[in-house]
Amino acid sequence: MKQSRSLRAAALVAALMGSAALPAMAETPPNMLVIANRIDDIKTFDPAESFEFAGADVSRNVYEKLVNFDPLDLDAGFGPELAESWEISEDGTEITFTMAEGHVFASGNPVTAKDAEFSLRRAVILNKTPSFILTQFGFTPENVEDTIVATDDSTLVIKLDQKYAVSFVLNCLTATIGGIVDMETVMANEVDGDMGAEWLRTNTAGSGPYKVVDWKPNESVLMDLNPNYGGEKPAMERVIVQHIQESATQRLQLERGDIDIARNLSPEDIASVKETDGLKVIDELKGRLMYFSANQKNEMLSDPKVLEALKWATDYEGMAGSFLNGQYTVHQAFLPLTFLGALQDKPYSFDMDKAKAALAESGFPDCGPIKISVREAQERIDIAQSLQNTWGQLGCEAELIVGTGAQTLDRYRAREHDIYLGAWGPDYPDPNTNAGTFAYNPDNSDEAGATGLLAWRNAWGIPEMSEETLAAVTENDTDTRREMYLALQKEHQQVSPFGIMFQQIEQHAMQENVQDFISGGATTAASYWVVTK
Repeated sequence: MKQSRSLRAAALVAALMGSAALPAMAETPPNMLVIANRIDDIKTFDPAESFEFAGADVSRNVYEKLVNFDPLDLDAGFGPELAESWEISEDGTEITFTMAEGHVFASGNPVTAKDAEFSLRRAVILNKTPSFILTQFGFTPENVEDTIVATDDSTLVIKLDQKYAVSFVLNCLTATIGGIVDMETVMANEVDGDMGAEWLRTNTAGSGPYKVVDWKPNESVLMDLNPNYGGEKPAMERVIVQHIQESATQRLQLERGDIDIARNLSPEDIASVKETDGLKVIDELKGRLMYFSANQKNEMLSDPKVLEALKWATDYEGMAGSFLNGQYTVHQAFLPLTFLGALQDKPYSFDMDKAKAALAESGFPDCGPIKISVREAQERIDIAQSLQNTWGQLGCEAELIVGTGAQTLDRYRAREHDIYLGAWGPDYPDPNTNAGTFAYNPDNSDEAGATGLLAWRNAWGIPEMSEETLAAVTENDTDTRREMYLALQKEHQQVSPFGIMFQQIEQHAMQENVQDFISGGATTAASYWVVTK
């Protein structure tokens, strides 16, 4: 079935290129970008709900935001996009945005402050997975009519519940949830008061460079130019992202010229590409962390000594030096390298003597069965099998529960896992993007439904650490704030149910003529509109 899906996706490319038979393809058209990637985690294109890696890539190219990043100059930080400027009130609790002219939705409707008001209010009211990125500023479904207000078509005022570092607020607005949707088009497709959510699950209504014209779940996404895009016309007039699970299949199609970019090659296949004429490999440090986490509803896994034993019984360097070679570096703190306050300490190494000693001190010295929930992706399965092996040496019999990206996420968000093995990437370039998920959970009740928070997903109630996390977002002195995050991570390493293991180095394999493909560095998603061939 996996192979047939890959072939069907490739056949779509062939059909769009006007090719009668796939083997006849030698290269993709100069105005078309074809990418192989794992996209089985896409659940929706709605920026108010989308919270998965592949979905973020689509959103980045379809929706514009009040402020955003220049993909060719990420170091410059956020800058104007739909808002040409903004002003801060004297007490620091109000931000007034002035909308830029010339931005038009794919429908032909101009972008106004009313669309921005609708989009941000809508995200708060719907209260989907990523809503916490906005609600952390005090916005609620009950108060958004007073706190997010378009005073006219060109002016938007947002009123915060207290003074925050302005950079923190604006960085949050660069997240996927900050995407501005076409109010008229969305509401024309509203059903039973859903504010267009069902329609936006499979359709897009943005003002970005592209619009989605076809999506076949677990197979492909097709994007064409937004004919009304206000920016410079992209060289790539059509973008096709194929879901190809297997590294070997991605490499084969790259070598044949069927695709321009392969994003999920194994170290072995990367080595092969480097030796192939006409192909190249670009390394890019990402903010994505690979970690395991333990559900604190499981009595055994809530024992601190059991958690300590599992962390000592993880072969970090062994994995990084073998099947993850060149693609992940050992990292054991919740802030990725390049972030303010990133901690480089690595307190854990593979030490079976320390692992056994910790387990012996626990309330479960004989350990017991553990189910590891893992996405069907080769490097994750390899990591899970390594854990299965080394944890087995402790007497912890580990069973792998393998599923699609969507299936494993659904189980995780429902707090139905034992151990979850997965990845987490920053939503915006501020340290709170990860502190607010790994180290914040003031309400641990099932009713809280804080599905955007990893601490909540693992049933880890931490009111005191949550207060420390909140204190850091209101600190305006950069040096003090850095020290606060360093201290928070050191505490987190010792007491949390998270085993943070690696930070990703994404290796993009591509045709030699592809230029300026950037998957976003440590913080943002891929930007297809700047690519040339």
